[in-house]
Amino acid sequence: MNPAQPLTAVRCWMQGRRVYLDMGDSRWISFPTSKFEKLAYAPQVELEKIHLHNRGRTVCWESIDEEIQVEDVAHQRFVHTPRSTPSTGAET
Repeated sequence: MNPAQPLTAVRCWMQGRRVYLDMGDSRWISFPTSKFEKLAYAPQVELEKIHLHNRGRTVCWESIDEEIQVEDVAHQRFVHTPRSTPSTGAET
């Protein structure tokens, strides 16, 4: 049996100060930017620079250094995800 596939979105967009995710299976997920500190205080023009990353698993705003896992918001876990960095092989 295959392990459960991670939840992914096929599209994301902002409507006012609310984030919308199209899950591709006739479901939409939305949440207010107030759930995340960086998004809550970000200018609207920066929020509009939303895009999907990691094959639809992550919602990103590069200019405000915020990444949110689609699976987290789908399960109403509103936590900040540290930005991914390439592995250098060295642990800090």
